[in-house]
Amino acid sequence: MNYCRAVTLLLVLSCPTTAAAQERFALVVEGAPGEAKYVEQHAAWREKLATVLREVYKIPEQQMVVLAGSGTGAAATADGVRAALRRFAGAMRPADVALIVLIGHGTFDGEDAKFNLVGPDLAAAEWKTLIDRLPGEVVFVNTASASSPFLASIAGQRRVVITATAMPAQRFHTIFAEYFIDGLAKSEADIDRNGRRSVFEAFAYASLRVRQHYEQRGQFATERAMFDDDGDGRGREAGAEGKDGERASLAYLDADRAAIVTDPGLLRLMQRRDALLLEIEELKKRRLMMPPVEYDGLLEKLLIDLALVSRDIRART
Repeated sequence: MNYCRAVTLLLVLSCPTTAAAQERFALVVEGAPGEAKYVEQHAAWREKLATVLREVYKIPEQQMVVLAGSGTGAAATADGVRAALRRFAGAMRPADVALIVLIGHGTFDGEDAKFNLVGPDLAAAEWKTLIDRLPGEVVFVNTASASSPFLASIAGQRRVVITATAMPAQRFHTIFAEYFIDGLAKSEADIDRNGRRSVFEAFAYASLRVRQHYEQRGQFATERAMFDDDGDGRGREAGAEGKDGERASLAYLDADRAAIVTDPGLLRLMQRRDALLLEIEELKKRRLMMPPVEYDGLLEKLLIDLALVSRDIRART
């Protein structure tokens, strides 16, 4: 980890930085819970996320809207969503950022992907229309089942789009929301140990935890989270190769957010390194639960991959 801190410090000292005076907005939507067994779980996720955004990220109350699918509070209706995003569109500036998180269930009928609300649902196309009116940056996170079509629908410039599923067929209830909220809240998700958690770090943390959730229960994983931040709508998983990663790695939701202007290729390498470091730390925690041969084989592969990425980082710095 000392090497990681050294690379981060080198980048901060050697690269020009620009700090934008940025306001932060947040819309948390807990959709219709459906079956009774999800009512309490989804409400708990909604409340936990709202608390994290208020207390950890200090997002002003007047710039945050929380819509509920059950219980008291403003209802998660289509009109409620439209009103919240219209309000944001009127208040945001180009330098500002809006976080939108959907918690609940989704559907896909072969043509339209929807997020289930209280009353009529909103299709991905209408979400896009509403989000297109926001003048600032957008971090859009759909943690619902069958959410993958939203990746292509919402993708665009100055956006990070995250979905809990990688394909429409993944239509079973998801648990990505629980771990993504943990990724925003817990210090262990701070892979590069800079005291902050980027959107990518929260995503990588959640992706790993979801995988472990199914592995530990001996179940087939019915969800694989994806993200897109270059606007092409294709996206990738946390540890996969691909172009996405530059914006998500530099996207922070706290008030001290600053963009580091540097080599995009180097940022992608650092992102890959961070994902490998997280996997190594998690593997070490499971060492006593694994056969030694399996542990050694997995660790060796991760260390080789890390050495190769670290070599490439050194070559660029």
